[in-house]
Amino acid sequence: MEKTVLAIDPGTSKCGMALVRRDGQNQIELLWRAVVPRDSVLGKLGELQRIAPYQLIIVGGGTQSREIVSEIREKHVGIGILVVDEKDTSMHARERYWVHNPRKGWRRLVPSTLQVPPDPVDDFVAMILAERVLLHS
Repeated sequence: MEKTVLAIDPGTSKCGMALVRRDGQNQIELLWRAVVPRDSVLGKLGELQRIAPYQLIIVGGGTQSREIVSEIREKHVGIGILVVDEKDTSMHARERYWVHNPRKGWRRLVPSTLQVPPDPVDDFVAMILAERVLLHS
């Protein structure tokens, strides 16, 4: 069954966001992802709804989750919100970062598990949260 969700990895100053679709064959498609300033999240909700209508917002249960859930409920009445555990998502997001950004130069010589990505991985965390929910629902 096809389903599109918006996942948010909330933080104090920035949030990872990912718009993800599961198609009828249970395949996952990433439609959009970004790390955005914390104060831009609410504005992105409407913009992303126009890109691909989503039926559910998934919020990581870590830092700032209560605040962002409260803000979303206030501005977007009626949209479903699911708060999920973020266990191990940062570690998986680092691995996913290197899949999307292949290592070059000296980075190829050092195991990826020993490296910290040079860019924030909050958007990959959001993507992983969405995949967890879509593949287990």
